[in-house]
Amino acid sequence: MIHNLVVQEGNKGQLVIVDDDAVLAERMGKALERRGFTVTVITSVAEALSWMAEHQPDYALIDLRLADGSGLDIVQKINDDAPECRVVMMTAYGNIATAVAAVKAGAVDYLTKPADADAVEAALLADKNSTALPPPPARPMSAERVRWEHIQRIFEQCDRNVSETARRLGMHRRTLQRILAKYAPKENADS
Repeated sequence: MIHNLVVQEGNKGQLVIVDDDAVLAERMGKALERRGFTVTVITSVAEALSWMAEHQPDYALIDLRLADGSGLDIVQKINDDAPECRVVMMTAYGNIATAVAAVKAGAVDYLTKPADADAVEAALLADKNSTALPPPPARPMSAERVRWEHIQRIFEQCDRNVSETARRLGMHRRTLQRILAKYAPKENADS
């Protein structure tokens, strides 16, 4: 489903949002529309690729995992056809491996859901020539989370092959399977 939202005065540019959660995408689209973007909401990879054949947006907010494929395919298409477009990936399944893949495909930033419209706007409009580091996190990752992220990265690099990942990490295959079956460790609430 492709949905164009109303154009606002003081237009910051054309923004395409691709997310299979139509409710979330519409809410985000309306919030960013109020901030001056011309917004088009798309809910599938196929529709996004078709839309991209005829349009070149200034900005894109792309979900990583879509019902019919990967948002990375859309990022690659945008990077090939509209290299000036600023792409921000957003996902509920954030880890270092997918963030690296998104940046390699051409994304300028990577946000984890839920992200608010202020964070999205800041990522879309950030100075692309700035070399300043972002501020340190209020709650840095715990050691358990860093370990989990490392295992996920190696697992993705081994094309999700459990045996090869276990061999490279020097651990038993069943131990790795148990780790992979668990959710990411929760962050410390004490900080």
